[in-house]
Amino acid sequence: MAQRSVIDDLKKSQILELLAQGKRIDGRALDEPRKLSIEVNAIPKANGSARVRLGDTETICGVKIQPDRPFPDMGDKGIFICTAELLPLSHPSVETGPPNPDVIELARVVDRGVRESHMVDVSELVIQKNKSVVGVFADIVVVDYDGNLFDACSYAATAALLTSKMPKWEMKDDLPTLVEGAESDLPTSTIPVSVTMAKIGDYIVVDPDGDEWASMDCRVTITTDSDGNIVAMQKGGHDGFTLDEIIKCGELSIKTGAQIRETLKQAAKGS
Repeated sequence: MAQRSVIDDLKKSQILELLAQGKRIDGRALDEPRKLSIEVNAIPKANGSARVRLGDTETICGVKIQPDRPFPDMGDKGIFICTAELLPLSHPSVETGPPNPDVIELARVVDRGVRESHMVDVSELVIQKNKSVVGVFADIVVVDYDGNLFDACSYAATAALLTSKMPKWEMKDDLPTLVEGAESDLPTSTIPVSVTMAKIGDYIVVDPDGDEWASMDCRVTITTDSDGNIVAMQKGGHDGFTLDEIIKCGELSIKTGAQIRETLKQAAKGS
């Protein structure tokens, strides 16, 4: 991790001064996420796709659906895998090369939110048990980074999955064969929504932007399903939360998640 500069420390002092007045550097309330816009079907050749802007953070997700071999111990279930990549143009600190630990964590947090919510019914993705299943691959690319990639990437993946169309395959001559014109919606059962909160000093803010992200002491990402149940949680940063703060974060994730979920629903309907 890069060492903090004098400018970073001055910026954090400014952020803390504003937080003490109940304000944020971009004018939002402490519990207010940035403006969210979602464009579905952004990649015509993908089985599903979405472009998301959360403030000035921009991500795009493409879903590829294809036959695959099942995992050895899960022959009666299909496959879901999520990946993430930051383009060098997204931020001056991003370089080409293999993914660093932060990018690996990003993909895992998004993947876990979808997986633990059981959004995609993988039991419906079986062509022939123990032999051939359907693989669903959500690949996320960060185009512009201004803080809180966890939520921006999660919303892109969720919107892309909600609008994905799944081809149909049948086994012929021991091989999965595409059935022309037999497309259907990807089987989904809930809409997971992640909400990331940062702790800066003694204050907790929802959806930290780039300056707040650079100034935070710790953060937590909490994912809820459509029933408001918490299904996944990931904590990061060098500091910690008290029990009361975690309870507050849980309540914020449920409240904010419900609002974001409506935006995701409207985007999916518009597809």
